[in-house]
Amino acid sequence: MTIKRLGSVISAILMAFVVGSATLLAQTPVELQPALKTPFTFVAYGDSRFHDPKDFEPANPPVRQALVNAIAAIHPAFITFTGDIVYNGNDVNDWKVWDSETAPFRDNHIPVYPALGNHDLHGEKDALVNYFQRFPDLKGNRFYSVRAANMLMLVLDSALDETSGPQGDWLKAKLDTIPANVDFVFLMFHHPPYTSSSDKKMFGGGHSARSSEQNLAKMLEARQPNMRARIVVFSGHVHNYERHEHGGVTYFVTGGAGAHAYPIERAPDDPFQSKEINYHYLLVEVDRGKLTVTMNRLQLDGGKEIWTKPDSVMITVPTAGTTSDSNPRMHRK
Repeated sequence: MTIKRLGSVISAILMAFVVGSATLLAQTPVELQPALKTPFTFVAYGDSRFHDPKDFEPANPPVRQALVNAIAAIHPAFITFTGDIVYNGNDVNDWKVWDSETAPFRDNHIPVYPALGNHDLHGEKDALVNYFQRFPDLKGNRFYSVRAANMLMLVLDSALDETSGPQGDWLKAKLDTIPANVDFVFLMFHHPPYTSSSDKKMFGGGHSARSSEQNLAKMLEARQPNMRARIVVFSGHVHNYERHEHGGVTYFVTGGAGAHAYPIERAPDDPFQSKEINYHYLLVEVDRGKLTVTMNRLQLDGGKEIWTKPDSVMITVPTAGTTSDSNPRMHRK
């Protein structure tokens, strides 16, 4: 056996051990600590479904690739994925497409902090091997945190219950011990707590909010009035863009990264109204005491890229020593 082959075998054995131990490791998740100072920017988006670029059934490859190139060009401090990174997590070829099409991220030294989506977990055992091979810093953790500058990001696995078990205990402990210099607590996961989309698929596709994420939202909204830091939630699963505000918490649905987007019937009181399909990414600009979230929308017209910014919101925190009330301090730009 060659040395190269032996190394591959050892790597596979070690990765299988990590995946098999994921439940144990997840009880003490890793906390990543990138060296950042305010102000900084990051990108949130999801539902890219990296897959054979010649197959237009699961996703729109030109849109997916245009979004990657546009994001790399702005050099954010990091990128967060709200899940469904690939079409089938157990398909190594899908991950090879990810490797190829996201080369601009690595070329520009842009870290990626992902959340698991349901497509990423197709064939879970093999899928997790593929996933953790691409994200070794997670050390086999399906949920983890990112602590940098004035933000704390809690990345959850919505295939697991978010408010009970090891993940729920970890989340509650994190929320109970937020450092005083944290202005924003971001939560990142796949399934949305709020959506005007529906499983009824009235407009060709959609998903209703699930009870587990609704319970998570109740927990967050019960805590927000007693916190100075603002809670901001990013999720995907619905292939469109939505913004919701409940109990002082701001919720973004950002599922426009390339999986075939669809229009949704929006409730009359939704803060953002649109009949478009909204392929997009969110640019999050973080500063001391305030952040701005801007939806960057992409339309391809005969191969020409048309970019617009149909929604942008500023969120601010109360002054030090005070807690927030039930009304989010938001300013529509």
